[in-house]
Amino acid sequence: MSFWLLNSAAATETRTENCMDELKHIKSKALSEIASAMALPELDEVRVRYLGKKGELTGLLKGLGKLPVEERPAAGAEINKTKDLIQDTLVLRKEVLDSALIDVQLAAETIDVTLPGRRSDVGALHPVTRVLRRMEAFFESVGYEVVEGPEIEDDYHNFEALNLPAHHPARAMHDTFYFNPEILLRTHTSSVQVRVMETREPPIRIICPGRVYRVDPPDPSHLPMFHQLEGLVVDRNISFADLKGTVVEFLRVLFEKANLEVRFRPSYFPFTEPSAEVDVQCVQCAGSGCRVCSHTGWLEVMGSGMVHPKVLEYSGIDSEEYTGFAFGMGPDRLAMLRYGVDDLRHYLDNDLRFLRQFT
Repeated sequence: MSFWLLNSAAATETRTENCMDELKHIKSKALSEIASAMALPELDEVRVRYLGKKGELTGLLKGLGKLPVEERPAAGAEINKTKDLIQDTLVLRKEVLDSALIDVQLAAETIDVTLPGRRSDVGALHPVTRVLRRMEAFFESVGYEVVEGPEIEDDYHNFEALNLPAHHPARAMHDTFYFNPEILLRTHTSSVQVRVMETREPPIRIICPGRVYRVDPPDPSHLPMFHQLEGLVVDRNISFADLKGTVVEFLRVLFEKANLEVRFRPSYFPFTEPSAEVDVQCVQCAGSGCRVCSHTGWLEVMGSGMVHPKVLEYSGIDSEEYTGFAFGMGPDRLAMLRYGVDDLRHYLDNDLRFLRQFT
């Protein structure tokens, strides 16, 4: 009996010693693996291996039941102490690895402040806008007022008040955008002139820039939407000489040629009498003849004339006391001549290669 007790005590003491030896081995191995872990996933594998549900330290805690009752508290305390040490070491190592990861990211994102900055594109006005502003600046400098009006117009102001008869081709459905028989998209800015004459007493000296619309299929020289700038002067003793002097000076300033040749050709417009088309010496070939001017040496740039007495009377202005002149031109076409553009459709393409030429 005493021999059996001695053997039992020896076996119990052996189990306790084995447990402590294994604990020391686990502690040493865990600390070594933590110290050698070089990445967060690798560190997490160490944590699971020793502290997970099936980890080695967890296995030791589960095996405490095999130890004598009186030795369990001391053994459990040692195991928990080792567990806490491993956990603390894991936290410290994770902080080191996190810091190292941040350092790597910062190094990759380093900005060299000595490098030259990136140049940003500088915007510019559209060529048509540039020409429009140039035109407006000239007329404002000689006393004209810039007036704008509605783009959706009624038939009376767009046609009838301008002495355009019902049978005139411009009033046809295939030439004008109609909403209904009475409402349409204006075909010229002359309607703005009518509205001004209806509401103001002479003297009147205005220009009317804006978008206009006509049923034209797009091609190099036509667009369904384009720009017009029309001018109107109404006062006492206004003559064709006033019109000629104004137009000639304007064109020479626009094309920056003091000796630019300008000619007036008799023409017909329902709202002016007499009427004239205005041509300028070709700005590409200086009048010698080229493809741009169809080898004539001249370019048609605007229409003009003395305001028809009926137009004055439609607006309530006494045509016996007052006279006036009017002119109209297309800034889109003038921009083509000024900048050498060969196709109106370039204005609407938004092609940066084209637009960058005007920066």
